[in-house]
Amino acid sequence: MAKLVILGSAGSVPDIEHDNTHMAIVEEEGVVLIDCPGTPIVRLARAGISFEGITDLIITHFHPDHVSGVPLLLMNMWQLGRKDPLRIYGLHHCLERIEDMMGFYHWDNWPQFFPVAFHRLPESERVHLLEKEGFVIYSSPVRHLVPTIGLRIETTQSGKTIAYSCDTEPCPSVVRLAAGADILIHEATGAIVGHSSASQAGAIAREADVDRLLLIHYHLGKQQPINLVAQAQETFSGEVELAQDLMEIDL
Repeated sequence: MAKLVILGSAGSVPDIEHDNTHMAIVEEEGVVLIDCPGTPIVRLARAGISFEGITDLIITHFHPDHVSGVPLLLMNMWQLGRKDPLRIYGLHHCLERIEDMMGFYHWDNWPQFFPVAFHRLPESERVHLLEKEGFVIYSSPVRHLVPTIGLRIETTQSGKTIAYSCDTEPCPSVVRLAAGADILIHEATGAIVGHSSASQAGAIAREADVDRLLLIHYHLGKQQPINLVAQAQETFSGEVELAQDLMEIDL
């Protein structure tokens, strides 16, 4: 059975127990990595996920806490002798900058480098992003400081739907993206421009009529993260939980 693994749950400032927010979908065909901060090969090893099994990388937006690990990911794959192509998905704004960033490392001169295919997504709602044997992923634009996408994962066997919107302020497209989902994974950075508070995440979950809300991308140290659950429960009567690093969700 496929599973979603929370590789990191922190906002932009991680600590020893919480990595920056990113996750992976693990299934028989391989691994779909969603965002790529830090040192991917180490994080995946800690989660017991095959580094060589990565087939696809989805990048939600171009901010350091979501893309800082991309150069190291690609270099480590190359150094370990990867031959299979890697597919990278994102908005034009994001992928253009990824290519520019890799240009600083002169990756076009790395000998015998494996193929990388960039898939530029339109800024439209419910874009068919990719399809595997057990699930389909759709993307929709959400409201952040730079062009950003949220994701909707619909499983074909269990019928479970998971929506994910990180780094977004409340907006109608998030409600539509998450409509009727079993689980909404939503950020809880705070009520600042480009972000959402736990209470606002709860309101989105209520409007979208989801069953369960999983709070992610939260500050550490500034306040007790456990308080975020109570704040979300003020606006949402369903199940609320705080995402934790290495948490697994069956798909």
